[in-house]
Amino acid sequence: MKIKFILFMFIATWLSLLVRVFLLSVESNTYYEKLSYNNTIKIEQIAPVRGEIVDINNRPIAINELGFKIQLAPHLGLKKNLHIFESEINMLVKLLPKLDKEKIISDYKKIDSYYNHNFIDIVEFVSYEDIMPVYSILNLRENINIVSSPKRYYPYNEVGAHAIGYVARANKSDVLDDELKKLIGYTGKTGVEKYYNEYLQGLAGKREIKVNANNQEVEELSSEKATEDGKLILNMDIELQKYISTLFENKSGAVIVMGVDGAILSAGSFPEYDLNTFVNGISNDVWDKLSNSLEKPFSNKLIHGLYPPGSVIKTGLGLIYITSPEVGPYWGVNCTASLALGTRVFRCWKKDGHGSVDIKKAVRESCDDFFYKGSLQLGIKKMSDGLIRYGLGRKTGVDLPNEFIGTVPSSEWKRKKYNKPWYIGETVNTSIGQGDFLVTPMQIARYTALMAVGKLPRPHFASVLGDKAIEPEYEDVLSEGELSKLPIIQNAMYEVCNSPGGTAVNYIKSKVKIAGKTGTAQVVGILQDIKNRELEHEMEYYTRSHAWFTSYGPFDNPQYVVLAMVEHGGHGGAATGEIVSNIYNKLLELGYIKASE
Repeated sequence: MKIKFILFMFIATWLSLLVRVFLLSVESNTYYEKLSYNNTIKIEQIAPVRGEIVDINNRPIAINELGFKIQLAPHLGLKKNLHIFESEINMLVKLLPKLDKEKIISDYKKIDSYYNHNFIDIVEFVSYEDIMPVYSILNLRENINIVSSPKRYYPYNEVGAHAIGYVARANKSDVLDDELKKLIGYTGKTGVEKYYNEYLQGLAGKREIKVNANNQEVEELSSEKATEDGKLILNMDIELQKYISTLFENKSGAVIVMGVDGAILSAGSFPEYDLNTFVNGISNDVWDKLSNSLEKPFSNKLIHGLYPPGSVIKTGLGLIYITSPEVGPYWGVNCTASLALGTRVFRCWKKDGHGSVDIKKAVRESCDDFFYKGSLQLGIKKMSDGLIRYGLGRKTGVDLPNEFIGTVPSSEWKRKKYNKPWYIGETVNTSIGQGDFLVTPMQIARYTALMAVGKLPRPHFASVLGDKAIEPEYEDVLSEGELSKLPIIQNAMYEVCNSPGGTAVNYIKSKVKIAGKTGTAQVVGILQDIKNRELEHEMEYYTRSHAWFTSYGPFDNPQYVVLAMVEHGGHGGAATGEIVSNIYNKLLELGYIKASE
């Protein structure tokens, strides 16, 4: 019995060994073959070159400056190699005196380790002009690697900064989003650079190479080119943009020049800042100066600036009034310069009142009393619903990142936001674009296009993306009744700029016949017991009203919307009329509008 047991254990042991040998030699062959392959074959990704951005006339506004990246071999930071490390660094700094020696050493030591076998980036960018005289010397050194590395460059510096945007180093959250950003190292941070980042950055290529035990390349097995250089053509005219920047010197605010189809020819948020400052990283001093400025140069006021619209909403609200059964096209008021409501008195801007007022006069002369009394007839729900339908209080869909929505106040909105009741005085305040009413300049530009042609366009900077032209998109938001009454509002807007009593007529010097609406949006309330208002130019700067003027032209053949908003500019027409006039004259000079029009 013992012999049988011993024999059984002997056979079982040998069978187990044979099975294990079989698994190691046959079944695991695929695994070890793959492991061996990975130890000798390396996949190297090729970073694509970012596509350029050009204006409507093919003038470059975001390009790639030719340059090089310098890399250093790994493991030179080890004690036994320190003399080599110091020698290479000293040689580099001697040949390229602009380099920061301490930063190079610090950057290298952060990455260097026993486990890293790849060359380490120590200088992100050296210009073509700087490196060419020493290229042959550096290229012969086995511990130094010179790699082509273009850098983003903005030839017009600060012009159109908020629309164009900039690229900067990709951070951890950027890389989580997209592994390609880790390879490239840079990504679009703002403006169209960010909105169209995926298209502009392209797709990585790859090389399959054989390496030896020292991780040195022996042979290239295959290569796949990167998909790159995707050009983005904008509707923007950079010459017009430069001109508008001069008009806004020492002013804060926003300007938009947009086709009635939504194509944006120019858009500026002021003050601007030099985009090139951000490509390699901004200094703390410059950052503090810009971020602490009361004029908020970092804020893209086109889509992030939230302002009370003031009287510019009277055109759309007027259309809602004259197409509603509660008011109608023939309704009028006798403006006596004030409306008593409970314990409050709501004043018209004109101290002596406007007398008998119909819709055309109300828009032309911006009579507050007409809109106060009309709001009491119509009610806040119909006012709010109509204005939201016209494009306020919602995103325009413009091709810029993180657009703000703004606020068209209503009883429902207040209940949701504050859990408080709505008061009739808030309805009256809303009727002249004050109170909690907040809009962006982009919303008002789009809303003005609706007044001009009866359709609500989607604003867009891009003209051609790759080989695809960007087609106009519209929303049909007006009813048949509103479309039939729209000419009443259009004629009233014409009279604002061209007829006696028009709030803009004394400030418009345009060679193009235009229609428009001024707005003076208060930023501080006026106490009830003050009967004689302080003049805007006598007020402290930051208590002055924001000045709006939104327009379209030519009147008989609407082609462009021109909007200007000057922060703390005071009276809408006085602060913005000359700016808007000069822009139309420039459009005429550049051929966008024909002289006969």
